Amino acid sequence: MFKAMLIKEFLLVSRDKHALAALFIMPAVFILIMSLALKDVMNEDKSLMAYALVDNDQSSGSEALINKLSNIPTLTKHSLDSSEYRSPEEEGVQFIIDIPEGFYQDELPLEISVAADTSPSLLTIFKNQIALSWMGNKLDEVNSANQDSFGFLDEGTAETSFDEAALMEIQYAKLTQDEKPTSTQQSVPSWIVFGLFFVIIPMSTIFISERKQNTLMRLSTMNLSLPVLFGGKILPYMLINQVQVWLMIGVGMYIVPLFGAAPLTIGGSVLGLVLVSLSLSLSAIGLSILVATAVDSIEQATTIGGIINILLGAIGGVMVPKFVMPEVMQNFSNISPMSWGLEGFLDIFLRRGTVMDVLDESIALMLFGLISLLIASVIFTYKQRKSS
Repeated sequence: MFKAMLIKEFLLVSRDKHALAALFIMPAVFILIMSLALKDVMNEDKSLMAYALVDNDQSSGSEALINKLSNIPTLTKHSLDSSEYRSPEEEGVQFIIDIPEGFYQDELPLEISVAADTSPSLLTIFKNQIALSWMGNKLDEVNSANQDSFGFLDEGTAETSFDEAALMEIQYAKLTQDEKPTSTQQSVPSWIVFGLFFVIIPMSTIFISERKQNTLMRLSTMNLSLPVLFGGKILPYMLINQVQVWLMIGVGMYIVPLFGAAPLTIGGSVLGLVLVSLSLSLSAIGLSILVATAVDSIEQATTIGGIINILLGAIGGVMVPKFVMPEVMQNFSNISPMSWGLEGFLDIFLRRGTVMDVLDESIALMLFGLISLLIASVIFTYKQRKSS
């Protein structure tokens, strides 16, 4: 009897292809994605930081510093055409070093602009690299015959301790002076995006239950058009998604500070925030309806929906920040709608973005949702005709 029970279980499991995919294929794919995303984090020979540099001083001191920085393997230098540069995000780097005129002669500090989503640990590493490069120049000058040619190395300064504030001024892009981004501003957007896509589970469950109970068939016989049928599902879940968004924002603003963390602040346009959240909701709902129409059971919908959410989150920078990914993975992450939604929220919370700043991400999310709904309508119509 026991042998027969074992055979029965193995047969049932072997016939459930979606469960087998969740058990074997999804972990393998997830390991592959996460390994590729993090492959450079523990590799000292690979660059983890990208910076651009503008030399307005054109002196021997600034040239020596530039040469030192260019020889550091963990840093990748991007060239700028002129001093009329944009923000680090728009230039595709994490840092922009502006060497002011007078850096060498008058000992003026470097002006460093930092992308708002850069982690404090990476900023600390970057500052340390600059400090080490600068002190390396001092040692080079001490060992050279022409020590007096470097303004920082007179007898007075050679005896003083290192002053980081005198060497560099740090300014986060699009933030006020001395303002720094917080962990809350970076974590809340990630989990808003991830949470909204989990609407796929309750939505597909209800949709499949209605289909099995012939509720959808009866609605079709009442000459109810497909846009009206889908619209009746889209609007309630969009309302639920908006409650999700503002509830999570409320937690970040009022609950998180009670436990000692920094509160969430909305630095950008509230209208832009609403636009991104509505667009992201349409994207998530469109994908949910597509999955619900494509699968045949609640178990399949739950399994496939969970796999899709996890993979989109891993690819899209929700689980692993994109700035630690290699360039190939950063480009690949742009296929995930979660990446578009996350960038839109970061534009609002971190970069003081306006409606125009999030327009591209919002349009992409809406197009993804509409295309998903279009494919779902084709599948639904085909299945309805096949069953009638």
